[in-house]
Amino acid sequence: MRAFIAVLGTSFVMVVALMLAEFPAQASGQVCYTPTEAEAEQAIRIHSELMVIGLNCQHMTPPNQENLYSQYREFTSKNENLLHRYEEILIDYFDRAGAHNPVGKLNDMRTAVANRISNDAARMRPDIFCQRYADRIEQASRMNQNQIRQWASTFFPSHPASRPICQQQARAMQ
Repeated sequence: MRAFIAVLGTSFVMVVALMLAEFPAQASGQVCYTPTEAEAEQAIRIHSELMVIGLNCQHMTPPNQENLYSQYREFTSKNENLLHRYEEILIDYFDRAGAHNPVGKLNDMRTAVANRISNDAARMRPDIFCQRYADRIEQASRMNQNQIRQWASTFFPSHPASRPICQQQARAMQ
């Protein structure tokens, strides 16, 4: 009987440890991202930036090319399931982090990103902004979902995630 209780106790401890590893933000009292959550935020940021580029540069589409906003919409449609999954990941994160309205929090994040890139566009002449950023829509349109995921999981010092990546998860990736 003691052996059974010891095994049961060990199993329980292992289950709790796995749960804590899966949700380190709650376990440690920190508000950090798992690598998957950081990737989701980056993907939503990229998608929001593509929208702003498409809207601002649609009038500057070269002749015999599809309108840039239409290309953005096709990209969105083609990758609807992946983008929806990223949204779900962030909504789950915001819910676990204690947001009263997780969907609203996601929408606020999208708006903040769109406002930032819109402000960048407003500070530049439209032709310079479009010359600098319009090719991103064409590049994204040629990507498959694995390439999009790789892009979203690549972090640059100029575009870090808004929250730190949880240390337990970051070490496991190395």
